[in-house]
Amino acid sequence: MKSLKRTILILLACFIFPTAFAGSSDNLVRLATTTSTENSGLLSVLIPAYEKQSGNKVHVIAVGTGKALRMGRDGDVDVVLVHAPKSEKKFVDSGYGVKRYPVMHNDFVIVGPKSDPAKLKEVASINQAFSNLARSRQIFVSRGDNSGTHKKERSVWGKAGVNPEGPWYREAGQGMGKVLQIAGELDAYTLTDRGTWIAYREKSPLTIVYESDQSLLNPYSIIAVNPEKHDINHKGANSLIQWITSTEGKNLIAGYRLQGEQLFFPAIDNQIRMTSDH
Repeated sequence: MKSLKRTILILLACFIFPTAFAGSSDNLVRLATTTSTENSGLLSVLIPAYEKQSGNKVHVIAVGTGKALRMGRDGDVDVVLVHAPKSEKKFVDSGYGVKRYPVMHNDFVIVGPKSDPAKLKEVASINQAFSNLARSRQIFVSRGDNSGTHKKERSVWGKAGVNPEGPWYREAGQGMGKVLQIAGELDAYTLTDRGTWIAYREKSPLTIVYESDQSLLNPYSIIAVNPEKHDINHKGANSLIQWITSTEGKNLIAGYRLQGEQLFFPAIDNQIRMTSDH
């Protein structure tokens, strides 16, 4: 039944995305990853380089981390590249993933109106920044999609002792690029990963109003789906993991820049930095 399910999914995907699925399922690697890796443009550099080196084809499904992990749990993808350490650990500990490998990190920042009516530029901590947002009732646009960014945001609200609700708190249920667009249209605040912000900032009226907080570190990990749970392309998943964590993969990550700025910093060892905020 597992084999039949995978075959049906691949056939359906080939019908819907014929160019993305050229070739046999043996060299097709299905990757569920976050919208930030897609929106930032990083995957447009990494994936073609990997495909050329390996001979495999990668089908990228860019969704929030929560959905990416659900797809891994259900055996709908072979490998996940995500950024929510606690959820990743649970995914592996529950037997759905094999092992977590650190890939890279950047950080989260708060962007908002240049006039900064909530006065976030004046605060000394992220908790104070979120408290100011709640008190001022300035519009805040949340991802609202169970993504890694949304999980981080909800964690910070909790630490600030705030349960955000009311007309000032808007849950978009969208990816990061779309949320930045909405926040710009509303002259509102939002939490974003720095990589996506750099990719979108020239089109946005917003600016960074809070940054450089150690608790806002944003690590990304890659995990192969457990082949004992599902009939997946485990060989292809491992091939992608080995390449993206290799010197070649790390050099491409470190060298990827937009507007002269480095968006992601590759992991330098096999230790994933766990923070209490995820």
